[in-house]
Amino acid sequence: MGSTLLKVKGLKVAYGGIQAVKGVDFEVHEGELVSLIGSNGAGKTTTMKAITGTQPLNAGDIEYLGHSIAGQGPWDLVKQGLAMVPEGRGVFTRMTIIENLQMGAYIRTDTAGIADDMEKMFSIFPRLRERKDQLAGTMSGGEQQMLAMGRALMSRPKVLLLDEPSMGLSPIMVDKIFEVVRDVYAQGVTVLLVEQNASRALAIANRGYVMESGLITMTGPGQDLLADPKVRAAYLGE
Repeated sequence: MGSTLLKVKGLKVAYGGIQAVKGVDFEVHEGELVSLIGSNGAGKTTTMKAITGTQPLNAGDIEYLGHSIAGQGPWDLVKQGLAMVPEGRGVFTRMTIIENLQMGAYIRTDTAGIADDMEKMFSIFPRLRERKDQLAGTMSGGEQQMLAMGRALMSRPKVLLLDEPSMGLSPIMVDKIFEVVRDVYAQGVTVLLVEQNASRALAIANRGYVMESGLITMTGPGQDLLADPKVRAAYLGE
């Protein structure tokens, strides 16, 4: 296991007057794929928003590479190697697919490298190549999810943060998205995956954290959590 890249310590976040996150600790090490699972309303997305600076903290700290990043915005974080694919995808709907991918590389100046990576995104997501001049807003949800992932990868992140990437997608698209997450991880990108689809998320994770009502209630290797009767009863309907 590599060094600790991301460390969340005593995180508390209030959201709309409700204490959504009540004191959460977890970490992600270099070279890991970590899944944070939990039912809707458990505080997973709020935690992600706090990490990426789109939701203020009430208490605690978030460290990246040993330094506090609490309160820094997405722009600053991307420059440091943290890229986020938000819940709901957040693509630029009135821009083409190519323009969206170019936006992902806005921090880079290596023109040849950007062109290489654009080609790489088209090989990972052939559907994006077919539609490269199409406006992103006219694409299906699954295609927009692919685009959001491609755009994040264009920044060449050290850590990729994925918030509910399979939400609302057809089973075939869900298969594709999880296949891409595995491939990205295999290429050396550290991944933090927040996901309601517990069985799929734990199946590909080195380690998992279970979040309930704003607290981490269990942690362990992905396969161990997948086999745990409590997890199976709560999230896999067994």
